[in-house]
Amino acid sequence: MNFIKKSFGLFVLLLCFGCETTVKAPLTTTLPHLKKKGNTTQLIVEDAPFLILGGELGNSTFTSLEAMESVWPTLKKLHLNTLLVPVYWELIEPVEGQFDFSLYKQLIAEAQKHELKLVLLWFGSWKNSMSSHAPAWVKKDQARFPRVKDEQGISQEILSPFSKNNLQADLHAYEALMGFVRSVNEKQQNILMVQTENEIGMLPSARDHHPLANAQFEAAVPQELISYLNVHKGKLVPEFEALWAAQGYKTAGNWEVVFGKGSATEELFMAWYFAKFTEAVIAAGKAVYPLPMFVNAALNAPQKKPGEYPSAGPLPHLMDVWKAAGPSIDFLSPDFYNPDFKHWCDLYVRQNNPLFVPEHRFDTTAAAKAIYTIGHYEGMGFSPFSIENPSEDHGEKLGKVYALLEQLTPTITQLHGAQKMDAVLLDNETTEVQLRFGNYEFTVKHSYTLPWEVKTDGEIWPPSAALILQTDADTFFFAGTGIVITFKSLVDPSLRVGILKNEEGSFENGKWVVHRHLNGDQTHQGRHVRLFQGDYAIQKLSLYTYE
Repeated sequence: MNFIKKSFGLFVLLLCFGCETTVKAPLTTTLPHLKKKGNTTQLIVEDAPFLILGGELGNSTFTSLEAMESVWPTLKKLHLNTLLVPVYWELIEPVEGQFDFSLYKQLIAEAQKHELKLVLLWFGSWKNSMSSHAPAWVKKDQARFPRVKDEQGISQEILSPFSKNNLQADLHAYEALMGFVRSVNEKQQNILMVQTENEIGMLPSARDHHPLANAQFEAAVPQELISYLNVHKGKLVPEFEALWAAQGYKTAGNWEVVFGKGSATEELFMAWYFAKFTEAVIAAGKAVYPLPMFVNAALNAPQKKPGEYPSAGPLPHLMDVWKAAGPSIDFLSPDFYNPDFKHWCDLYVRQNNPLFVPEHRFDTTAAAKAIYTIGHYEGMGFSPFSIENPSEDHGEKLGKVYALLEQLTPTITQLHGAQKMDAVLLDNETTEVQLRFGNYEFTVKHSYTLPWEVKTDGEIWPPSAALILQTDADTFFFAGTGIVITFKSLVDPSLRVGILKNEEGSFENGKWVVHRHLNGDQTHQGRHVRLFQGDYAIQKLSLYTYE
């Protein structure tokens, strides 16, 4: 990552209201940035690793400070440390070339009062595929700002990425946004990252059929992509590698020559130009103020063809296309309205892509998946959608989980990349998992496998999850809900593993404070450790072996 900058002598002139009009001083502090540690990527804020315990506002919640008055107490109750907030192009540039950030200046001040960091979501050219948040002066001038067309030549409510005018308008607004961010962020690092655009994708066709797009589709595949293919041959994601291999690994010709005919090739083509557009916007933004910047995707549904789902977004099977076209894009992220959480996360951590979940349906599984994201994938954070409107049950679960993760953050970030941390996510289908930590194998089961957990025949088991951290050869912390753990020696199978000590407690000012000693009934007289479903706690565990 190349955006840790301690001096930055760029002069940025902005035509805007409600923000500083000129940014002159060089940057003198380390910006929020990404840093590799072992096999993971950390977000560094004010020189310390930071985990995003986040929530995303509903798309139309933040249009005034009055609308936020009832939201702040909810966020505090949920133990959030970061709020994901849309920035609407139509609101900040209602008149071409005239920018108004006054509303966001007030929001940032209020977030600081409530000790919340922010991730900004740029709703520029595309939001959920469509161009619904483009300003009126863009929407009304189709000759200047052309739309994509489907196979029948019908225009869609989607700005074409093949238009230079479309790009320059978005890019200019994004530069203004980052100039504003710089002006307010220099005093206090309140804005952590920016998501550039939102769920980019082509509908209802696999690709744009505007004449500008057709010309590029008939042209040769860009040499930039061919060079990437040659360098990464044999190391591409399998789906992409197979498509190229089926055509004999060709390195010259138009898109159908190199990749074959069909919607898969049309999607590749479209992904390249969506990514090139986004790359230009991000590169321009980073030239003004180089925060981490990422893109998110609406996941493709099984058995659906490109265009039936938002085609060509930053999806895992297109990861290499987005990486080749967008070197300034720091990572790709999944938005989850799909139940197969583990499957998609596994796909997104390929190619050393760090995992951040910026949007997840705020349902009964969200709290458990937050634990799994941060523990198993060593993810940068997690964020349910429409955080201001939790059901009582979902909000209570998430608040309790975030409270645990908040206490454990120093230990979690210290163990990043050390292979001394993992997590489980359990339900009816996956009732147990084996994990290895040094000399021990842990068998972690859903607590409903215990005969005395109250449950009903045929009941769908609520998700359970636990984060396990090894702090010494025989010492562990675990946190979560609804799990039971037994142990086996990996050094000598003839040895039995005993529980030397089991404590429940909390971290207060960084120090472990014991609330209960559990070496009796709560460990089934030394047979296991457990957290019942609905109990959210941190326990400290010491193991030993005996003959």
